Amino acid sequence: MSSDAAPLVDVRDLVRLVGQGAFQRGREYARDGAVSEIDWDEESGLLSSTVRGSLENPYRCHVELAPARDGYHRPVSGNCSCAVGSNCKHVAATLLECNTVHLREPITSIAGVSRGSDLAKKPEPIAAAVSDWKTALGSLIEPSVASALGLISTETPLALQFELREQTPRSRDRWRGPTATTATSREEGVQYRLGVRPAILSAAGNWVRGNVTWNSLGFQTNRLTLNSEHQRWFAQFAALYRATTRDVYTGQDTDWIYLDEFHSDLLWRLVADARRIGVEFIGSKKDAAVRVGAVAEVRLDVARTDDAALALSPVLTIDGSPLPVSAAGALADHGVYTTEFGPTVITLAPTATPLSPEQRALLGRESGVVIPSGDVDEFLTNYYPSLRRSIDISSTDDSVDLPQLVPPTLVLAVSFGRKQSLKTKWTWENAGDAAIEAAITIRVVDVLDELPVATTLQGLAAAEFSTQVLPLLQKIDGVRVEITGKQPDYRELTEVPTLVVTTVETEQRDWFDLGVLVSIDGRKVPFGPLFTALTKGQKKLLLVDNSYLSLQQPVFEELKRLIDEASALAEWETDAPKISRYQASLWAEFEDLADETQQAVSWRATAAGLMAADGVESTPLPAGVNASLRPYQQEGFDWLAFLWRHGLGGVLADDMGLGKTLQTLALIQYAKEHTVAEPVEGTLRQAQRPFLVVAPTSVVGNWVAEAERFTPGLVVRGITATNVKSRVPLAKQTEGADVIVTSYALFRLDFAAYQAESWGGLVLDEAQFVKNPASKAHEAALDLAAPFKLAITGTPMENSLMDLWSLFQIVAPGLFPSWRRFTEDYIKPITSGAANESERAAQLLAQLRRRIRPLMMRRTKDLVAKELPAKQEQVLRIDLSPRHKTLYDTFLQRERQKLLGLIEDMDKNRFIVFRSLTLLRMLSLDASLVDEIYSDIPSSKLDVLFEQLEDVIAENHRALVFSQFTSFLKKAAGRLDAQGIAYEYLDGATLKRADVIKRFKQGDAPVFLISLKAGGFGLNLTEADYVFMLDPWWNPATEAQAIDRTHRIGQTKNVMVYRMVANGTIEEKVMALKDQKSRLFDAVMDDDAVFSAALTADDIRGLLEG
Repeated sequence: MSSDAAPLVDVRDLVRLVGQGAFQRGREYARDGAVSEIDWDEESGLLSSTVRGSLENPYRCHVELAPARDGYHRPVSGNCSCAVGSNCKHVAATLLECNTVHLREPITSIAGVSRGSDLAKKPEPIAAAVSDWKTALGSLIEPSVASALGLISTETPLALQFELREQTPRSRDRWRGPTATTATSREEGVQYRLGVRPAILSAAGNWVRGNVTWNSLGFQTNRLTLNSEHQRWFAQFAALYRATTRDVYTGQDTDWIYLDEFHSDLLWRLVADARRIGVEFIGSKKDAAVRVGAVAEVRLDVARTDDAALALSPVLTIDGSPLPVSAAGALADHGVYTTEFGPTVITLAPTATPLSPEQRALLGRESGVVIPSGDVDEFLTNYYPSLRRSIDISSTDDSVDLPQLVPPTLVLAVSFGRKQSLKTKWTWENAGDAAIEAAITIRVVDVLDELPVATTLQGLAAAEFSTQVLPLLQKIDGVRVEITGKQPDYRELTEVPTLVVTTVETEQRDWFDLGVLVSIDGRKVPFGPLFTALTKGQKKLLLVDNSYLSLQQPVFEELKRLIDEASALAEWETDAPKISRYQASLWAEFEDLADETQQAVSWRATAAGLMAADGVESTPLPAGVNASLRPYQQEGFDWLAFLWRHGLGGVLADDMGLGKTLQTLALIQYAKEHTVAEPVEGTLRQAQRPFLVVAPTSVVGNWVAEAERFTPGLVVRGITATNVKSRVPLAKQTEGADVIVTSYALFRLDFAAYQAESWGGLVLDEAQFVKNPASKAHEAALDLAAPFKLAITGTPMENSLMDLWSLFQIVAPGLFPSWRRFTEDYIKPITSGAANESERAAQLLAQLRRRIRPLMMRRTKDLVAKELPAKQEQVLRIDLSPRHKTLYDTFLQRERQKLLGLIEDMDKNRFIVFRSLTLLRMLSLDASLVDEIYSDIPSSKLDVLFEQLEDVIAENHRALVFSQFTSFLKKAAGRLDAQGIAYEYLDGATLKRADVIKRFKQGDAPVFLISLKAGGFGLNLTEADYVFMLDPWWNPATEAQAIDRTHRIGQTKNVMVYRMVANGTIEEKVMALKDQKSRLFDAVMDDDAVFSAALTADDIRGLLEG
């Protein structure tokens, strides 16, 4: 804390700033001690803090405060580095903790006061530099006397009035009004509360309520000048109460604060401070007295009766003097009070330790409990230990010899069974002492890394538990281990393993048997279990002789990596693994790894057809194709037919809208008409096997419809449900079919069924869905056995060169080396941007294009579809409103400071980084997307959009409106509804997608709102001729796909594309980054330009520049 005194904030102002929900959560943070490093600069009015939250790094809070009435400060605004950003629970916690710090500051002279301290001793003399002895004595004399003697100023003193109040029952008919009334006596079965309220000294020298209440105290003048020091004390009292109770506004009893709900033990410091400054404690009646003791004790006393029974009596003492328990109550968990009538005496005192629930239950009881003599043994054995752990029990007359408590023991029963298994069971002996049990449990958890629960362990888990965990548990104090059954002699092998690999020719042209022999410490390790353990990522392997070995050794880690890289991993069998001839580079790495290798003679043979791929001969269009192909489509079909005849896969990467589906259907028709019963030299063809087409769910129906239109002779079946849901096995649906069309989701979920079928070819539509080599979809496409694989995509490379590697890994395994080598050999040199690497990068880029050219065909609309109408693109630059821009700049500075230290390790912090970038992108669109509290800030983008739409609709045009944020699209939809403009809406949650598209195509709604993810493929919307991109994205291919929903074959109008960019925001940086990525795409596909392309830490820094 800075040298400036901590400010005090009225909790009601805090609730008004952050809301009730954030206030309640902030109070929990403050109670848990989550706030630290509080700093208050009184000159600037800025309060700063650090708040520990759910993330690894704490949040930073900054709160602006303004001076207010009676020494208070009013919170103006609060900013935080959390996702909410402002006026959040962390801001609330900061202010509540600041109040607590403030409450401690005025009482530093009694900082040693705590539970059990002598609060009744006389205060220290006030050290005041005064010259008038009468004035000096004024603060030491009872206020009413001092006032009469003229020893104090005309300020009106305050007193704290105490009253025992009877709880009023609540009902449906009586829910308003006070919750309690004045009690004149105590009766059993009635709930009582000790209330306090402020009182003032009247002109007649009497203490009266006047017009002062807890809620009005800060505003109260009533033509009186209240004692300022007293007024500050009452403000502190109320603030501390409100910060620790649920009822911030003291409920409907606005006059009273109930001490049974005063949960902070700082109450006793305030009590001591009140006596120092002269705040009197008074009763509600003239004859009432209020006394404050130093320490209270609540316990049970046990005495033997004449008939050998045990009498258990609750005992309450304050400062060693007994008081009636029946007249007592608890002050939360830190104090006790009693009330005696005639005359009324209220006594209160703190307890040395927190009151347990059981101790609080003793207070107010009229009598104790008698244990009959015949039940004494049962009581001492079964009940006494539990009571003793929560309540202090003694026999003051020594008539009962109370037994010593036996500490609890945690018993672990371990039963070893057959087949390398064991069972564990945990039980407590002498349970009941929660503190000791918790300590033992913590020590066990330190060993187990989890709570001790009954479990059954098999195999390696049983071996590790037996050899590593069990000995540690046996050493823990408070734990006893009992073993039954024969414990196996498990032993870990620690020698360095040796590896021998071989290749042997097989009857399959492209496959060789791969032999892997591992031995360690004289034992041969079967490859089957080793292969399974490595592919599952297991850390250790248990052998049948109870020995086990670590797989986290360099040789096994490298072997696992090589297995993961195998192009046809699904072809592997544990007893006869295979390797493809295309994996020469993989074999080289096996050679480097192995201690010994044995290589087949014909291992390094290559495919001759690939070298001749540049000379594609013309192929007559099959008779079954019901369409006339454009010249470039005929060229594409010729190329596809060539690949199919030579058993080579490829990538058809034409621009969107150029008829890739038609070209592919022509190929499938050709394959059907040219299959033969026996294989032909140089081909992989076999007779009558259907093609499998895998496509996004939304376009499965489109494939079926296009096939019926262009190749009516093909039997095409669309799969729209899993095997389980459809109740028709896949094998049944493939009978007699030429083409099976399924979705990526079904292909992944039912992969075993698809893998069991025999296919003539695999077609991956919108193949960017399998660009992630770690995804299940990529793995399934890679593993599916098919003699021909074709990837169809208008965006073969969306983000990096690794996208290309992923596609060719499926369609042409062996074309590229492993991903690691591809990264080292191509990606890093090409995209590094280093000046000394530019020449090498250019050479590698040219080499890369030569490698892929025979196996990838790409044509753009500009080159082959010149009949398409023009497409004009324009950037609409939009200025944010001043309030919006100020808010954006505030968030930008906060996110920049947060991220600049994280982006050096992008892999670790990628989620946090992109979350912050997304926050800034949303804020560029509409401030209310970040928080509804900014809903009064208008969205400039929506204003400009609707200005444009007004002209578009007036001239009978139709528009597609794209955004990545569905929340923003819904705001646009709300504006359309308000203005009575018809529209259609499509996002990822739309259920009847086809119906929505059909309504737009056949209807007259002028606007179609589409999320970029849901509408980026599978749509033909040439009915629209205007496109609005509400928010730019750094992936140019994604935007191009969206635009090509309307700019495609069949469009007869010029297409206008408007990209809306907010000036001075991250959107400008995104536009620049997108241009950079577009140049990478062009470099790989078209020319020799060389530059950096990946989204790196430097890119993130650029996005965060002001």
